[in-house]
Amino acid sequence: MAQKSGEDYLWNDPKHWHWGDWLAYNADKPDYNGSVTEKDLIATAYAYHSTSLFSKIAEVLGKTEDIEKYAQQAKNIKKAFVQEYVTPNGRLVSHTQTAYAMALSFNLIPENLKKKSAEYFTQDVKKFGHLTTGFLGTPLLCTTLSKIGRDDLAFMLLNRKEFPSWLYPITMGATTIWERWDTQKPDGTIIEGMNSFNHYSYGAIGEWLYTHVGGLRIDPKKPGYKHIIFDPHPGGGLTAAKAEFISLYGKIKSDWEIKDGEFHYEVTIPANTTASVTLSGATLENIKLNSAKLKAEMQKNLKQTQQGVQLELGSGTYRFSYPQPAK
Repeated sequence: MAQKSGEDYLWNDPKHWHWGDWLAYNADKPDYNGSVTEKDLIATAYAYHSTSLFSKIAEVLGKTEDIEKYAQQAKNIKKAFVQEYVTPNGRLVSHTQTAYAMALSFNLIPENLKKKSAEYFTQDVKKFGHLTTGFLGTPLLCTTLSKIGRDDLAFMLLNRKEFPSWLYPITMGATTIWERWDTQKPDGTIIEGMNSFNHYSYGAIGEWLYTHVGGLRIDPKKPGYKHIIFDPHPGGGLTAAKAEFISLYGKIKSDWEIKDGEFHYEVTIPANTTASVTLSGATLENIKLNSAKLKAEMQKNLKQTQQGVQLELGSGTYRFSYPQPAK
């Protein structure tokens, strides 16, 4: 990547062809300008992201010289990205959902412009009322909206049934993820040529569903599920969600349900692991564990935050309940 980017740190040589944001939403309108994200912006963004990961990997491996080498290289790429693709008011030259999702998710926007860039991002989602992303933007779309505090828009996109959306194929009888948003047309006809009924990229919404809605995440500081983060986010009219994972230590489960005005949350933490649990919207006074008030020794592990109640737990199965917070 460093060789292809050259001295200006921009990966923009047309000889280095790549797919870009493959199969982003397209329209026949002559004045449509909603989905085409310039390939050099995408490549430079991913060059920064990958180089930053290299620096972190070097730190894990104890490669002292490489830590600084790749951290400095990433810093140079970010500076070049901002100068080339970000206006002084936080607007990206590719004014698309994919571009904003990448730039915000990869931390490529200067701190003083993040709020404005986030506004441009959300305005675009609201303007179209649907996603416009392709293979590279889709995995980041809802995750980034949630990151900037817009779960409402993320759930709006999730719940949409009209084309383009994740639920549109289901209305057409699909049981797998398609390669195109409209592999099958509303009249039942199939797009000829390059096509697939069983593809991955658009299905990357699953990561957001598992980690954000279901609330089951790894802790990067203690990888491999040695320490587990439970932090569910109900919304979008959903009344229940369950995420399970069979780790090396055993089954991990994050299972929530809204019933009779109460939020019920069950977590399973396998042996030889620990977990941090966030009970969103809860207060110290209204939490029950296994239908009983919390014992004094457990209350010592609780912390009230603006988001809710956080607690640290060892292995076991815990069933929490508390009044469902008003939205």
